[in-house]
Amino acid sequence: MVKTIFVPAKSKTSLNKFKIKEISKKLPKEIVIAYSIQYQKLAFEIKKVLTNHNILKIVQVLGCSQPKFPKNTKAVLLIGSGRFHAISLAYETKLPIYILEKNQLTKISKKDIELYEKKNKASYLKFLNEDNVGLLISTKPGQENLQRALNLKKKLKKNSYLFISNAIDISEFENFGLDCWVNTACPRLDMDSSVINISRLLTKS
Repeated sequence: MVKTIFVPAKSKTSLNKFKIKEISKKLPKEIVIAYSIQYQKLAFEIKKVLTNHNILKIVQVLGCSQPKFPKNTKAVLLIGSGRFHAISLAYETKLPIYILEKNQLTKISKKDIELYEKKNKASYLKFLNEDNVGLLISTKPGQENLQRALNLKKKLKKNSYLFISNAIDISEFENFGLDCWVNTACPRLDMDSSVINISRLLTKS
């Protein structure tokens, strides 16, 4: 058996404490700090700087995670790069999401969320109108939902095909002649318009 070792990469971004204090004035008092693993050290350093804020929770986010936040959370400060996690968090939590990257603060806009919602509606309509769908299954720990996919396959009144892989590559989808995919693995795969998360189907059923 091959042993898998996970070694987290660490960001070399330096913290400008003065700048962080200045931009933190734009944030509500009750916040949660979220971070991707390479920014873990930076996130805890920022927590020490934000002495005028009530940090309700500090939590790591993964591509496939859907963290829960305290009810009195007014906003989430995401320490990381890109907008991948942030837009999903904004859509799922309905909270203001701020991204802190390289000592710069940006906020996920209402337009960002509206575009994401439109993409989800388009994905669902595509699912309803397609006769052939692929069911995506990951073998990665924490993402493997084979039984859930099999249960869905039994219920679907469509031609459905199981695709099992350790690493799901969206760029390979066009090789199989399918226009609709149901994702049972990492929920962030639904950033692609041809993919709908299984949780959205179960919610609508």
